[in-house]
Amino acid sequence: MSITQNYKLNLIQWYPGHIAKAEKNLKEQLKRVDVILEVRDARIPLATNHPQMNEWVGSKSRVLVINRLDMIYPQVRSLWVDWFKSQEQTPYFTNAQHGQGITAIAKAAQAAGVELNERRKQRGMLPRPVRAVVIGFPNVGKSALINRLLGKRVVESAARPGVTRQLRWVRISEQLELLDAPGVIPARLDDQAAAVKLAICDDIGEASYDNQLVAAAFVDILNELQESHPHLLPPHPLLSRYEVDSIIHTGEEYLHVLAEHRYKGDIERAARTLVSDFRKGLLGNIPLEIPLQ
Repeated sequence: MSITQNYKLNLIQWYPGHIAKAEKNLKEQLKRVDVILEVRDARIPLATNHPQMNEWVGSKSRVLVINRLDMIYPQVRSLWVDWFKSQEQTPYFTNAQHGQGITAIAKAAQAAGVELNERRKQRGMLPRPVRAVVIGFPNVGKSALINRLLGKRVVESAARPGVTRQLRWVRISEQLELLDAPGVIPARLDDQAAAVKLAICDDIGEASYDNQLVAAAFVDILNELQESHPHLLPPHPLLSRYEVDSIIHTGEEYLHVLAEHRYKGDIERAARTLVSDFRKGLLGNIPLEIPLQ
């Protein structure tokens, strides 16, 4: 049974009121925006693609930011670069926490403004800063990106979804203004396979899912990737990390074995620890999505 089939009856849904309100305000502010910085999670670049993003971008310039570069292997990054280019998109990989790749983002956003101000000049208008908005799912690193672009901490950033609660404009330089927006998610998460990956990567609120189901799904996904892409991933990380004798066929079975082996049968604790260790990078640089070759 596939991951999608397995989770069809266990819908992951999370749509807090503050996000609904912020999305409405965001749509109003988009009229003033020249460039959209779309931020995705490098471990799940497809699952963190908001289904309404193309509608929001419209004819505006888009800079595709793939954050958390440090959490995938270089060969996986190369595959994504080729894949996005085949889709006629240029991905900019960043590690916003440590500032890697930030300069290229600023240049890409400002370059989009050259054409804008050229048009203003032709109309006899004075140049103005480029107005960009940072959009993405909760906790993909939007606020950390803005802080890096500015060179100091001006917006709250934390490793949990739902920290940014309202829209705010931040002046980056004489050439660039950024709108920091709360994480946006679809009103319904119809793609449950993607929703499970959002939960595993902590890109959606904890109240929306069951830890044990998500931890079991993580193991199932990991097993599938090990089988389909053995040349891209190291030996199964769960073997060495938890010293369990062998990887059990299903995630649910593995979770029970891990609980008995390390946590006195406490399955909930085993589930929380397993997912937490993945999020912290303690299991290695594991992607949950790899593009078709």
